[in-house]
Amino acid sequence: MKRAIAGILLLAGMSVAPALAWDGDRDLSRDMRHDQAKIAHDRRELRRDLYYGNHAAARHQRRELRREYRDLNRDRRELDWDRR
Repeated sequence: MKRAIAGILLLAGMSVAPALAWDGDRDLSRDMRHDQAKIAHDRRELRRDLYYGNHAAARHQRRELRREYRDLNRDRRELDWDRR
C-alpha cells in the first residue's frame, strides 16, 4: 500500500515539476535587454576611440560589438524558435 501511494505521489510530482520550472521568456528577454545595453555602451566607446584616434582600442571595441551582436541574434533566434 505504501509503495502504491509513493508511486502515485511520484507520478504527480513528476507531472507538476515541468509546469513549475517553466518561467516563460523572462530570462531570455532580460538577457536580450542586457545585450542591447552592452551594445549601446560599446558603440559609445567605439565612437570615443575613433574620435581620439585610438585605432587599437577601436578594433577591440569592434570585436566586442561583433560578439555582442552575435549573442543578441542568437537569443532572438532562440526566442523565435520557442514561439513556433
